[in-house]
Order: sequence, then structure tokens, then C-alpha cells
Amino acid sequence: MGSTSAENPGGVGRRDLIKRSAALGLVGVPAMGMLSACASSGGGGQGKAKAGKKTAKNPLGVNDTARMEFVLFDGGFGKEYGQDAVRIYQKDFPRATVKFSATQKIQSTLQPRFNQGNPPDLIDNSGAEQMDMGVLVGKNQLTDLTPLLDAPSYDDPGKKVRDTLRPGIVEMGQFDGKPVWILYYAYTVYGVWYSQKALDSLDAKYPETWDEMLAVCAKAKKKGMAGWTYAGKYPYYIPFSLYPMIGKVGGREVLDAIDNLEPNAWKHPAVKACFEAYYELYKKGYILQGTPGLDHIQSQTAWAKGKALFIPNGSWVENESANVIPKDFALSVSAPTGLDSSDKMPFGTIWAAGGEPYIVPAKAQNPEGGMDQLRIMLSEASSKNFTSKVKSLTAYNGGTTGIPLTPGLKSGVAALDKAGSNVVNPRLQDWYVQLQKEKIGVAGLGEMMAGRLTPAEAIKKIQGFADEAAKDTSIKHYKHQ
Repeated sequence: MGSTSAENPGGVGRRDLIKRSAALGLVGVPAMGMLSACASSGGGGQGKAKAGKKTAKNPLGVNDTARMEFVLFDGGFGKEYGQDAVRIYQKDFPRATVKFSATQKIQSTLQPRFNQGNPPDLIDNSGAEQMDMGVLVGKNQLTDLTPLLDAPSYDDPGKKVRDTLRPGIVEMGQFDGKPVWILYYAYTVYGVWYSQKALDSLDAKYPETWDEMLAVCAKAKKKGMAGWTYAGKYPYYIPFSLYPMIGKVGGREVLDAIDNLEPNAWKHPAVKACFEAYYELYKKGYILQGTPGLDHIQSQTAWAKGKALFIPNGSWVENESANVIPKDFALSVSAPTGLDSSDKMPFGTIWAAGGEPYIVPAKAQNPEGGMDQLRIMLSEASSKNFTSKVKSLTAYNGGTTGIPLTPGLKSGVAALDKAGSNVVNPRLQDWYVQLQKEKIGVAGLGEMMAGRLTPAEAIKKIQGFADEAAKDTSIKHYKHQ
């Protein structure tokens, strides 16, 4: 997870942005040392373990003597949180043998074992070598996690696991219908990141309407500070604030239509209005000079050094830029600024989503054990342990009381509280990798923000890309249910 190459533009904490790889949480901690045990040995192919008896203490019916194997992606979150959760499993099932290993080579290590029919029981399918989820689902290689979601939660037998999760987590694990194939463990807040200290120095508050945004940028410019910067070489960071703004202005259905590749979805008036608003930042000279040539690290560094006020990003930015963010920066995140009072959704509407995808293979020898290990991880204690160790929220809706929160994490929690149910989760970056990254991001938004396309030209171009993807029979198409 330490790479910051062009192939892995989020660097630590994001890895390959579009593969939803490693850390989609409030994170980006430096990679810890590789674990020497590399999950390469097979599981022996002994066939499925006989399920155990379901009891109040063992609601999934785990065979308490069966071996359980857990393979974790050894990335920015490290492996300690997994090891801690395994200790709880061993305490609950003292007669069971647990094999835990961590590797960065998920696909090359595990794909052969899927093919041989002896995969592990629980996998953190993350990182640059993430196995393709669509392929795994399409080939019926995953276990439906509905029994886990319907099981009593680890802390409260009166509450199902699904009732303890953050908004959107269950839906993200679905592909065209009801089964839930993936449980995303980490949770990221996307939005507009800034220094509260810098905003205070301008005697300004965070702008809620676009007129206010332009006024704040004008104030900043007078003080020699740009209003905005962004990862110009990887302009698919721009949607982290632009997409939720489109949802705020036009309603969730506009984002759903875009995700569904519907004809003319990009020609919606809300899209036009938001593209024109962002283009105005370029036209008025409110974007840091040279931004189109900057990568994510360079743009974040310029912003952290006070050269620009706002940057669209995800919550991994706190750790990824920890070495350049000043101690008194007062790192903050806000939901995107809207247009005006006619917006369909209230100010506070934000994009937040799960990351760190966990799966239980269909041919796992002990799928009940794999699911119960996940149930343990979704307890309050395990969630708090993860958050305090790696500065990331988890899918568990809570787990932050009583632990000291870093400024960015604290701000992210406050932004989620403000959003309430107004959380949007555009799916293009999960469903259509190339479309979102190279076409909409680089060839569309990147060109518009560099002033090489007008908003109307960018919309026409992007709609063309979406239409091509809709007609492409070589890719699987998904739709919001």
C-alpha cells in the first residue's frame, strides 16, 4: 500500500482508486512489514467441514473443532487488527485451529486455490492484486453473506448484524439483486477538505451556496491563495465533491441514472449546472496555477502548505499527507457546496462509502467460521480497535466513543452526523473502471478543468463515453435495484 505510482494514484490508503483496492477508509497509514507466512499453501482440499449446532452463543452454527483460515491484505491498515480479531475467535472456539496470514499478492496467491477448489474461509480481497469481484460473483464463487447479516450482532443478541451497519454497506455488497456477496469493512468520507485555520484567517465560513464559494475564493485570491487545487494528473478525484454536488442539486435519481448508463443521463440540468459552476473556478482564476500537471501527492502538498484553500479528496488524505499537514492546520472536511436554495437535497449531502472488501468463498471448507470471524470484527470492541489503530471508520455504525479522534476523523464523523440519511454513493467507480477513470475523469473532467473543453463539450463527450459503455457487450452491466 505504499505505492504512489500513476497506476496507484491514491498512494497509501487508496492504492488503485478504481479497483476499490486497499484502504477506502479514513486512512492511509504506512505499510507495515510483510508477514512471512504468505497463504500460499493450500487448504488441503478436505471438503466442507460439518456445520456445528446453532446456539445463542454460536448463532451461525460454527463447527467448534473445524479449522478456519483467514487471509488478510497486508496493506495500509496493517495486519494487527486482523490478528486481534483472530484472538477473539480462538477464545470463542478454543478447540479450533486458526490459520491467519497476510499478503500483498491476493490474486496470484489465491486464484489458483479458487481454481483447485480449496480457498480460505475468509479473504480481505484488496490491494493492487485484488481479484475481480464481478468475475467471482458471475462464476458463483462466493458465499451469500445474508446469514451473517441476519445473525444476532456480537454485542447485542436483540440486534441483527445488518442493523448495526453504516448506510450503503449492505447495498454495496450486492450485484443485481438480493444476495450480499461482499462485506466492505472500512468506511470513507469523500468531500471538500480544507484547513479551518486558513478559513478563519479569511474571516470566512464554509460556503453553502455557489455564490458564497466564489466570494470565499475571491477573498483567498486577494491574500495570494488559490481557492482550489486537485490531482490534475488523476482528475477522477474531482468527482469526490462533484458527484455529491450533482446529487444535492438534482436528487439521487440523477446519480442513479448516470450509474445505470441511461441515455442522456449526463444531459440533466443538474449536471450542466454543476459542470458550469466548477468551470467558473477555472474561468475566474481560482484554481492553483499548474494544477493540471500535479499528481495527488503534489496537489495535497501544495494545499497542506497553504497554497490552495480547498481540495476534493477522501478521508485517507489525513494520513497520506500527515508528514506535510502542519500541527495547527485544523484539518476539516465538508459536504460539497450546493448551488442555491432550489437544490433538491439539503446542505450536508455527502458521499460516503465502504472499502476493504471481505468475501467468504463458495468452496470454503468452513464458511460458518469465516462469517463468524467477520461478525466478531463487526463488534464495537473490534471496530474501536481498528479505528484507534489506523484512523479509519469501519462499517460498524458507531465505535468512536471513548477513543481520541484525529482532527480529520473527528470532522468526518461530524460530517456524517450532519448528513444523516443524506448520504449518496455513486457506483461508477465500482461498476465501470475504465469509463470512470480514463474517460469521464481524464478525457472529460480533466480537460474541462484545464480549460480545454467547455462544460457543454465535456458533457457531450462524457455522454458519448457512457453510451459506448452501455452498448459494449464485453462488459457486465449493473443497475440500481
